[in-house]
Amino acid sequence: MKTTYTCFPNGKFKALTMSYDDGNQTDRRLVAIFNRHGIKGAFHLNGGLLDRPGRIPREEIASLYAGHEVAAHTFTHPTISRCPLPMVAQEIIEDRKVLESLTGRPVRGLSYPNGSHSPEIRVMLPAMGIAYARVTGTSGDFQLPVDWHQWMATCHHNNRLMEHARVFAELSKWQYLSLMLVWGHGFEFDRDDNWDLIEEFCAFIGHRDDIWYATMIEITDYMEAAKRLHYAANGNFVFNPSALEVWIRTGEDIVALPPGELVMLQ
Repeated sequence: MKTTYTCFPNGKFKALTMSYDDGNQTDRRLVAIFNRHGIKGAFHLNGGLLDRPGRIPREEIASLYAGHEVAAHTFTHPTISRCPLPMVAQEIIEDRKVLESLTGRPVRGLSYPNGSHSPEIRVMLPAMGIAYARVTGTSGDFQLPVDWHQWMATCHHNNRLMEHARVFAELSKWQYLSLMLVWGHGFEFDRDDNWDLIEEFCAFIGHRDDIWYATMIEITDYMEAAKRLHYAANGNFVFNPSALEVWIRTGEDIVALPPGELVMLQ
């Protein structure tokens, strides 16, 4: 029986995504850099703060973030671990409502405001339509999250970004799935006068044939679809019940599994 591994799309084993909070006007420059280098990210916005000075105006949300992911960051950015749970639920649902009205797409990701969360909050998230949530800590590694509601970034962009990028670029063991997630705030590049850092990073890591560039929700949904595959007991065939194409490696073969189809494995 051949050994079978889950792959990212097109048989890749490395994925890169970016995660930026608050929706400051500096996102215009940041999105332009990402787009130029084929990099995708999630932008976590506060629906109740969109009209404040320095924020991306609501009428620009859909066009600016096209091709990326608009995700929740709560309606007013409170420290939610100190709030009553009904208020937390309202913060997330109201944020989703505003952002979905502006983008016309379901909002299913979250970054915790001020990094604040709790076991009680995390338990509620699936019932509120939140498929993943990002914390503010960093792991320094490239592992996929064990708990998608405690998704930890590889690094903040001010924390050895190019060092992490070089290590990630050199990874060659396809037996592992490796994920690099970078997080931060767009305004920090103005504050720290280091736009050259994110320019260098994106120029270095972008447009590589061995990396899947995806949003956080795309990665979340893909891994959920991969988990749902139904394999024959003898490994001779596999059925993909989801609506997403999933890729696997069986022996030396890279195989695409179309949605809703049964595929025979050689």
